[in-house]
This record gives sequence, structure tokens and C-alpha cells, in this order.
Amino acid sequence: MKIIKIFLILGLVCLPCLVNASDIFQDVKIQDGIDVHKVSNDFADIYEKLDNVNWAGKNIEVAIESLEKLNPNAHIAATGERAVLVWGDELIANYPYPESKDWKSYGEITTALLLKMREKDSELKSLHDGGLYQVVVDALLSGIDQNGRYIYSRDAINDDDTRILTSIGFDGGRDFKGNFRVTGVYKDSPADIAGLHEDDIISEVNGQRVAKMSDAEMSAILSGYNSGTAKLKLLTPFGNKHVTLRRATVVLADADIIHRAKNETVDGILEIVVHKISNGAVNIINEALNKYDDIGGIVLDLRTSVGDDEKAAAKLAGLFIGQKPVMRIAETAVDELEVIPGGDAITNVPVVVLISDTTRGTAEAIAAAFYENKRGVLIGTPTAGRSRIASFIDLKNGGVLELLNKSVKTGKGNILDGRGVFPLVCLSNIRNTQQQEAFFLNIMNGDFNARDYNAKKDVDVKALRKACPNITSGVDEDNMSSAVSIKILTDKKIYNELMDL
Repeated sequence: MKIIKIFLILGLVCLPCLVNASDIFQDVKIQDGIDVHKVSNDFADIYEKLDNVNWAGKNIEVAIESLEKLNPNAHIAATGERAVLVWGDELIANYPYPESKDWKSYGEITTALLLKMREKDSELKSLHDGGLYQVVVDALLSGIDQNGRYIYSRDAINDDDTRILTSIGFDGGRDFKGNFRVTGVYKDSPADIAGLHEDDIISEVNGQRVAKMSDAEMSAILSGYNSGTAKLKLLTPFGNKHVTLRRATVVLADADIIHRAKNETVDGILEIVVHKISNGAVNIINEALNKYDDIGGIVLDLRTSVGDDEKAAAKLAGLFIGQKPVMRIAETAVDELEVIPGGDAITNVPVVVLISDTTRGTAEAIAAAFYENKRGVLIGTPTAGRSRIASFIDLKNGGVLELLNKSVKTGKGNILDGRGVFPLVCLSNIRNTQQQEAFFLNIMNGDFNARDYNAKKDVDVKALRKACPNITSGVDEDNMSSAVSIKILTDKKIYNELMDL
């Protein structure tokens, strides 16, 4: 319908409004405060780099048309002959389409379309430099890879991480309208990894409207004395977005270790909170496993874990499962790369693995490896089903394109992307003390009729997610995760019953 509408409008226009690509800017250098040649060259670089990536049949035309996502009134059609922009029912731009691989012209047309949209869109017009480039490149990428993103150059990110002890990785404050806006994002922090940008609006935290929260309450969410979980609803230029962020004890660390020492009744418990699957996280975990000699159980918290380093994921999983397949990476329909750790396991103590809807990437493969090798009990809610590995493309301006174009499968070849990993124990179904006590009593009495949904290839994923929904409050999720995991690890009969299912 969009294309039909555009061409009905085109049929009413006169030939003089058809501009040649070479005449778009001519000798103009600065237009509407934008260095059009520099911006066009940046876009040209992106198109040229994207042309070298396998896009499963998608092409550059799809990317250009995705600019219309910047405003619901915009409609763009790239037909192979013309690039046309209609605003509502008004034709506002009509350019001849570039020849194949004429990247300079691709960049100029993108800049020209952007300038025309800024004339109609006051919010888009208010953006300059990094903010404008960010939203435009994200729109272009979304047409080809909905999970792709543009990463600022390091010069554009706040490097002052040393003053943070515990934080979810961004600063924010109220604007003149009372909205709580992101004012800065710290590099490599949970917020940065989750894709928060400057000027995003935080509308809800843990199910509460920010408008009804005090500044002190918001400050306690942003930073604190523990690694608490915060579930945010954002208002972004592309619409609403839900993210879960877990405060890192030290922002620069990819994993946190919490040791609960042994006492008269309970063996030592080691809680490992993994923020990012990386070699740094592997080193931290390896050191902790070798440091403490009273460990009777391990809680491996993957609830907000991300990562696309398959080698680091193999090393991390290998600490617990040894030399067994952790994942398979599929770049095409027929080629798969099996990933196996190079060393033996260094611990065999019982493990509970915490997962949630923000467990994604190689973290999902690690959770599946624990399941497939009967090495730990999965509890929580279903994972994201976004198990992909990124390709990183360096740009001439110092930025990087991150493209999630490699699909990850489990070590046994089962699909993860679009499906996810399902917990054996669904926390959202045992949300209070009475339900938890009844749950554990059923296990002890042999009345826990669990179904192994991970083994069912024809399972209705949407139905399962509905039956085990996400937990709205990060505080509630933290409390339930802690209570249930410690109970499982400290009662050997319950642990063994769950492992035998």
C-alpha cells in the first residue's frame, strides 16, 4: 500500500521537481547546520562496508527505506530508479537512484532525505552531531538487522568510570518538563551494553511510573551498595523499549563475586554474577573458584548476561563442564562451527543457573550447555531467544557497526535464536513464601511433575513464555532468585531430585 500511495502521488507531480543526484548539493558545504559533504561521506562509508556482509537477501534499498522509521509521517520508496520521500500526502523529495556501488551518491541521497525530514520534524531538527548520527544509523541498520547498532567512537563516550563503585552505568536527571532523561552513558557499562543513549526518557522503573518517584528513589536505583536489578521502560526515538540492568559492583569488571562463608549448618555458597561473557569474566571466575575451599554450591547468575565472544564463552563453560561442546555457530544454512572448551573442568560442586528474558547471546548457549550436560539446575524465566554473535565493522569516523549476523545453536545443534532456553523452575510461578514451601514439598514427595520443554522441538514458545512470564520488579526477582537457589543448593535431596528429572 505504501508504494502504491507514493506512486499515485508521483503521477501528479511535474518533471522539473525530479532532481539529478549530482545536483543535490553542488557547491553547498553547510546546510541546516550540517556539513553535508562530511555526513554524506560517513554514510557512503557505511553503505560500502555493509555491501561486504551477507544479509540473507536484504539489500541497500531496504536500509534507505528504513529512514522512514524516524517519523510515522514519512514514507520512503527506493525503487531502483527513484528514491522518493512522501510526508503524509505531500511529495517532498524525489531523487534518481544511484548506480550500483556508487557509494558517494548513496551517501548524498541519504543526507538529502535526512535534511528534508528535518524540515518537517522539530525533534529531528533539534539533534546535532553524535545524537543525529546515532538515530539515523540505527534506523538504517534496523532495515537489514533489527538487532544491529552503531557504537560511538570512544571519544564520544564518558571515560570517567573510576568514580563509580556500583552503578547501572548512566547518569540522568529531570528536564524542564519533569521527564527523567539519560544525560550520559558510561562505556562498557550495563547501560551501554543494553543500548541506552543520551536523551532516552526513563518512564518506568520496576513497574513504577518515574513521574511518581522522588529523585532520591531514582538515585538509589542508579547506584547503590549491592548488585541489584532494575527493570526500565524507555521512551526512545524509535518507540518504547524495555531493558533490564544489573548494577555492577565495579563498572569495569565483567563479573562480580559474592562469597557466603561456611557456617555450622550451611556449606559456603559462591554467587557469580556475570555481566558480560568475556576473557575478563573468565579470569575473575577462575580466580574465585581457586581461591575459596569451602564452596558447597555455586549460583551462576546469567540473568543480564550478554556477549558475543564464543571463545570466552567456551572457556567460561569449560570451567564447569570440561571439554564438551558448548555451542555451534551458523554463518550460513549449511556451515556450522562447533565450539569446545580446551581444558578440563576445575569444579564439580552443585550449580544453580539463574536466567531471565535478558539472558542473551552466548550466555544463552552457556545456560543450554549446563542443561544438556546435566551440570546445573536452571531457574528463573525463559531467556531472550536472541542468541547471535556480532560482526564488528570499523568505520572511517572512528565508530563501529555491530551486526548480529551469526546464529548460535546449542552444543547438540538445537536452535536457540527465536526460541531461547526454558528454566526447570519458573520463579514467576512461586512468588511468595507459601508457594515456595509448597513447591519444595512437592519435590520432596515426588509430586513435582516437571516437563522438559528444552527437549521439545515443536514447543509453542509464546505459550511457554506466557505461562512463565517476566517478573516486573527487579527487587522481587532478586529476592526470589536468592531464596530459591540457596534452598536448592543447601538441600542435597532437592538438588538431586531436580537434576534427575
